[in-house]
Amino acid sequence: MLDHTTAAPIAQIKGLRVQFQTKDGPVLGVEDVSFDIKSGETVCVVGESGSGKSVSSLSLMRLVEYGGGEIAGGQLLFDRLDGQQVDLAKAGQEKMRAIRGNEIGMIFQEPMTALNPVFTVGRQLTEGLRLHKNLSKTEAEARALDLLREVRIPEPERRLQQYPHELSGGMRQRVVIAMALACKPRLLIADEPTTALDVTIQAEILALMDRLKRETGTAVMFITHDMAVVAQMADRVVVMFRGKKVEEGPVDEIFNAPKHPYTKALLAAVPKLGEMTGKAYPEPMKLLGTQGQAITPIKGTNDVLLTVKNLTTRFPVKGGFFRRTVANVHAVEDLSFTINKGQTLSLVGESGCGKSSAGRSILRLVEPQSGEVRLGGKDIMALDQRQLREARLDMQMIFQDPFASLNPQMQLIDQVAEPIHNFGTLKGQAVADRVGMLFDRVELPRSFMRRFPHELSGGQRQRVAIARALALNPKLIIADEAVSALDVSVQAQVLNLMMELQKEMGI
Repeated sequence: MLDHTTAAPIAQIKGLRVQFQTKDGPVLGVEDVSFDIKSGETVCVVGESGSGKSVSSLSLMRLVEYGGGEIAGGQLLFDRLDGQQVDLAKAGQEKMRAIRGNEIGMIFQEPMTALNPVFTVGRQLTEGLRLHKNLSKTEAEARALDLLREVRIPEPERRLQQYPHELSGGMRQRVVIAMALACKPRLLIADEPTTALDVTIQAEILALMDRLKRETGTAVMFITHDMAVVAQMADRVVVMFRGKKVEEGPVDEIFNAPKHPYTKALLAAVPKLGEMTGKAYPEPMKLLGTQGQAITPIKGTNDVLLTVKNLTTRFPVKGGFFRRTVANVHAVEDLSFTINKGQTLSLVGESGCGKSSAGRSILRLVEPQSGEVRLGGKDIMALDQRQLREARLDMQMIFQDPFASLNPQMQLIDQVAEPIHNFGTLKGQAVADRVGMLFDRVELPRSFMRRFPHELSGGQRQRVAIARALALNPKLIIADEAVSALDVSVQAQVLNLMMELQKEMGI
């Protein structure tokens, strides 16, 4: 194990300043950020979305230019394999091509977009090896197999022949990690590599990165907004807020004695296991900056709203020449539960265990094979299309990905008003008033009503999706991983919002 205190830094960021050109003039993405990364050390860069974490990592790779940014000042010093020190901010593209992927590896946040959909996994893994290490085709393929075994992918020989869309999210993410590690880089940049994964897979991937770092002495720059990951992975922590570095220190110091108010807020927004022991009802999250709020526990009622009995949903697998059903995927098998009015039921499990399918089956967005679903005494399974449409007045869904569930061509005011127009519950000026009230409720300024989805951040889009689900005053909301893609601080706000609305409207 290398000693971080004496090791020379592999990468030094000094006074980095990045700006983006927009219609309204230049916007600063990162201003005067400096920190070092030593060999065999993990530096975690923490902050909410838009704080400049990814911009600083893309600057190190010199990829920020391709996103419309430019490095306006500062130095990015990097020690190369041959012992030379190079300032990446001034290096030419030819030199960068030799460094990228070879001496600095990068794991991107979204594994599907980081892989090329038209090439097999094997072709993408061997490309870098053949380019940087001059290996023959057979040597590169043998190394690719070893890499897949290292990242613990089952049946690696088969995976090399497959395309990215044939793998699950966790597997794709492992392929991306294998690609980043292929040439044994001196510095590995990991940009939120585990946000889209289940906890179980996340733990495996973090352990894998930790092991590889110890074995190879690679320096790791780990970008995340998940404080639990920081506690597990970091040697040192750099906290960023609005493009500036606000705090830096060893991991114990940051967790036990945070100095900056933003760091304190980040740590306060993380729910801790055992916090709710001895409390009879759910309570809102404690947020910084809202000291005076009286936190009132939320009680439900004992009236049953939804009963689900022996719900079974299977998906046919088509195959062969005539596209006959050759098998069934058992998505949900024999599931039964009840929910009371004004109470929350959590459905927990890893991806692929049938949570979303269960939610969609209750709304009959996918048709269940068998079972009974009763909402307030109505038998949902027995309804025809017209009656089902009416029944959906009482039940709404918030989907996992707010970008995909909003229409990119419609202004937000029309998207939130759409359910009201569809069911004709209000007319004329009352519609605009209701939408304005919903925007106030989800704490978005009314000026946003004229905007389009791409002009908002992930957290703001998710709030629009919540406002739309509330437009008809439903009795039941099915929220499918509604906060999994959001920052901790935004998560806390959205959860509090849902609790408040639950209390007021008895959802």
